Amino acid sequence: MSDEIKVLSVGAGFMGSLHAKAYAQIEGVRNVGIVTRSMASSESLAEELGGDIPRFTDFEEALEQTQPDAVAISTYTDSHYHYVSTSLKRGLDVFVEKPLAETIEECQELFDLANEVNKKLYVGYILMTHPSWNKFIDVSHELGKPLAMRMNLNQQAKGDFYDTLHNIMQVQSPIVDCGVHYVDIMYQMAQSRPVRVHAIGCRNWDKVPEHICNYGQLQVEFEDGSVGWYEAGWGPMMSEVAYFVKDVVGPDGAASICPAKGRSDDKDHHVEANTIIRHFSEQVDKEFVKDDEVINIDEPDHDGLALLEQQEFIDCIRNDKDMSAHQDRVMTSLRIVFAADESQRTKRVVEL
Repeated sequence: MSDEIKVLSVGAGFMGSLHAKAYAQIEGVRNVGIVTRSMASSESLAEELGGDIPRFTDFEEALEQTQPDAVAISTYTDSHYHYVSTSLKRGLDVFVEKPLAETIEECQELFDLANEVNKKLYVGYILMTHPSWNKFIDVSHELGKPLAMRMNLNQQAKGDFYDTLHNIMQVQSPIVDCGVHYVDIMYQMAQSRPVRVHAIGCRNWDKVPEHICNYGQLQVEFEDGSVGWYEAGWGPMMSEVAYFVKDVVGPDGAASICPAKGRSDDKDHHVEANTIIRHFSEQVDKEFVKDDEVINIDEPDHDGLALLEQQEFIDCIRNDKDMSAHQDRVMTSLRIVFAADESQRTKRVVEL
């Protein structure tokens, strides 16, 4: 491969557009094409990228004509396995949005294939490269063990966001699609192996398939005694009461994310972590010794976060980084959310 990295983008929705625009900002990286289901759906992104970028509706044709070094896949999950496996078999590095695939078996197959052909397979967990969320993880390590981790993100569906959430739920429930982010954070906080999962859910939006719960919550237990709770509900019926909870508690105190005021249908709000409140549990005569610490963070917006994520992907390629830690984080988070999905359906605790 030459010093220049040529990237073919598959998907031109919200995240696909962010990633393609990020590549345009990275030195030595060039967008060589966009693949979408219809020519109309790539028109806006093509104009933002200069207007002369080749556009395709056929993936194989795009691969042949553009001869990329890497493929960036930002489509719905049910298409990931085909696009990722095809790209890896052609000897291409791959960035793919989360979740990696529809089953844990398919996910493992794709990582095994990437290792076999010695190519990078980077899964887009945007919180992995998020400065504020990494600080949140660091602070959690000061709290002692065991940890009690509470997180949720309930989202009202309206306007364009209605279509986004509705389309995702044709394939997967919110606790799978969105939950992978937050159970990965819990895994990094606990630094311990997850051992069992229990989940409940219900379908109170008749616009999604009968087997999909648009509302769900999971509980995960870790080997060290730490526990995590995650809740996700999507749809026009969702309340905005307590819809953004990001909190971790240990023997030595707590840490909580307090975002800037926003709405649950704000895409940026999904990743916000403007302020972290660090509470100290130490007392003398039943009174707290220390005041709460306020950690203010000047964080990137969604465009800036996409750039950080793509810089990491490109760095993995250029410096031939070991991907084993990344693979472990992705597979562990997927095992948790797929177990939660199973638990919802079977109404049983799932041992990992």
